[in-house]
Amino acid sequence: MEKIILLADSGSTKTDWLLLAGNSEVARIATQGINPFMLDEAEIAAILTSELLADAHFVCPDAVHFYGAGCRGEQCGVVERALRSVMPALHEVTVDSDLVGAARALCGNADGIACILGTGSNSCLYVSGQVVANVSPLGYILGDEGSGAVLGRRLVGDVLKHQLPDHLCSAFHARYAISADEMIRRVYREPFANRFLASFAPFLSEHKADAAIQQLLHEEFDRFFKRNICSYGRPDLPVSFVGSVAYYFQDVLRSVAAANGYAVGRVLRSPLS
Repeated sequence: MEKIILLADSGSTKTDWLLLAGNSEVARIATQGINPFMLDEAEIAAILTSELLADAHFVCPDAVHFYGAGCRGEQCGVVERALRSVMPALHEVTVDSDLVGAARALCGNADGIACILGTGSNSCLYVSGQVVANVSPLGYILGDEGSGAVLGRRLVGDVLKHQLPDHLCSAFHARYAISADEMIRRVYREPFANRFLASFAPFLSEHKADAAIQQLLHEEFDRFFKRNICSYGRPDLPVSFVGSVAYYFQDVLRSVAAANGYAVGRVLRSPLS
């Protein structure tokens, strides 16, 4: 009987799961994001039980290879214990960072700079099959430049402070119908503010032809390059991206990359795509 392997690519908003029997795809399943810096072992186990194991296409695997945001150091053990608690028959579990998974998917055996631009952002210098340097992303409050959360934060702030043209502010309020007080409550008093802020990124995509939105995107992606990519000092290497933000704004990314002296390589919506 062929070995059943479960691969996971997890960000803060969603997790993509791929079930394989040998080299054949069995099923693809999506659950909410699993980040051990935001969720404890019991909360992760609850998500796995209610969303993954409960899916009609789920088959209990022999091995799980989990690549996720926040998976480094002792946090890897949190995810592994949660996986084993709900799937006690597992023979093998490996947990590593989403950055390692992204680098392997984007670069393969080649050297390059691998980046994640989704709800959060991250990057690394990948040489000889290893992550050899990483500028800490620092999260959406201190860093995460170019991420969905930071783009959403910038958009919301510019709308509420009337820094965007009236037609864009009106379109935003018509689309979301949320007051400034409610916005502040959701960001400062409820969990997963990063997911909430990232949920406004589609508005930017829908209006990206507008000059004001183009300027916003260029400024924020330029910050991502200057504060992260330029630190590696390797303009000779291609810069490749994975994540929904990178995928939907890749034309802007290519323009900003060129302005900073870099060439964009591969752009994938997901490492499992």
